[in-house]
Amino acid sequence: MNGSTHVPDRAAVKTLLDAEGLERTLSRIAHEIIERNDDLGRLALVGIHTRGVPLAERLAALIEERTGEEIELGAVDITHHRDDAVPDREQPVVHATALDFELRGMTVVLVDDVLYTGRTIRAAIETLLEHGRAARVQLAVIVDRGHRELPIRPDYVGKNLPTARSERIQVELTETDGADRILLVAAPEERSS
Repeated sequence: MNGSTHVPDRAAVKTLLDAEGLERTLSRIAHEIIERNDDLGRLALVGIHTRGVPLAERLAALIEERTGEEIELGAVDITHHRDDAVPDREQPVVHATALDFELRGMTVVLVDDVLYTGRTIRAAIETLLEHGRAARVQLAVIVDRGHRELPIRPDYVGKNLPTARSERIQVELTETDGADRILLVAAPEERSS
């Protein structure tokens, strides 16, 4: 994940995508989801807390706007399935997992902001499995920054933005941060080991 929204000095930050670019990216992903899923009545978008939730909501609104089909929405919190908890570090806030629909027979599109090691997605899949067995699980991310540690590949990618380990991608959304933009921050990612 991309961590806090603290922005270091301007020289260490580069804007990769502004609000208009993010809007175009979400529009394209929504179109791809429509194209790849024939039965939208059996489709659910499930956001991964924190920024995946508003992204899933935006994608669902775009799909409904284009097709007239109301899409099931959900949210998962992966806190209890993380494999990187460190006893001395402040633990993340636990959000509610909300899956108010039957998973059986559904195509679930997990939605997240940044795909990095793949560990967040693994934890999200484990969380889903606790609530039922979907027919299919797909993955939509706004940014794939590389550096995978697990064999996880997204079905829908907004931008492939290869990064160095000394950089991180910071996605900011109006709903959580007051603005829509994607930044490249020249600061090392917090690592648990």
